[in-house]
Amino acid sequence: MLLSKKQRRRGRQETRQVRRGIYILPNLLTTANLFCGFYGIIASIKHDFKTAAIAIIISCLFDILDGKVARFTGADSRFGLEYDSLADLVAFGLGPALLVYLWALEPFGRLGWVAAFIFVACGALRLARFNVQVSSVSKKYFVGLPIPAAACMVATTVLIFYHLKGSGPTKHLLLLAMTYLLGFLMVSNVTYSSFKEFDWFQKMPFRSFVLTILLFSVIAVQPSIMLFTLAIIYVSSGPVGYARRMLKSHLSMPPQPEETLNQDPSTSEKGTQ
Repeated sequence: MLLSKKQRRRGRQETRQVRRGIYILPNLLTTANLFCGFYGIIASIKHDFKTAAIAIIISCLFDILDGKVARFTGADSRFGLEYDSLADLVAFGLGPALLVYLWALEPFGRLGWVAAFIFVACGALRLARFNVQVSSVSKKYFVGLPIPAAACMVATTVLIFYHLKGSGPTKHLLLLAMTYLLGFLMVSNVTYSSFKEFDWFQKMPFRSFVLTILLFSVIAVQPSIMLFTLAIIYVSSGPVGYARRMLKSHLSMPPQPEETLNQDPSTSEKGTQ
């Protein structure tokens, strides 16, 4: 099969890009993200659910760092974007789905494993849509719930149950509903703030530094409670903001004039003689 000139040119360009190598530091952080996700899967299989939840949260930290470092050093690349998506699917798709299934959804039978599968499938679709829209959508917000946020919601829910009850539930309808809801939010058109305007490597107002210290201090006092609170606030911020915008647009619409009944011209108007 003969290749066109355009295809041969594209092949030579891809070959040159591979020969140039890849950026080490951002991809090492992505690998650390992948490692924590894999370790969380192993912990879930061993029914060490608390360790699996902590591994997912650490994965989120590495996921934030690799993007920040890549943008700060100018080391972002197409290879890094694709590698990051594959790592995210393992760490934030397969890992949390397996965790929530073995921890709480297995007693539901078919409903349980279907919920876990929907979480993984919607996470994969969310990542694919993000890669396609990365250059056409505003960087100030995400379209659909980011998959790391959905994974953190699962992980912090596990931690809050261990903090309050000492162990996880054997069967809970709220957790089943939460898993389905997180999956559908990931593929929805609900927008979420990306917080990309908050750049750690640039000068910020002094009060921002103070507020950041206070936030870390509060989290350090009660990590399980505060992380769960932050996760549920962020997950609910999308639907709440969407409902507010819909209500605002509805209230701002001008009132429609009442429709008048069509009357027969011969009876509606009578001439005078």
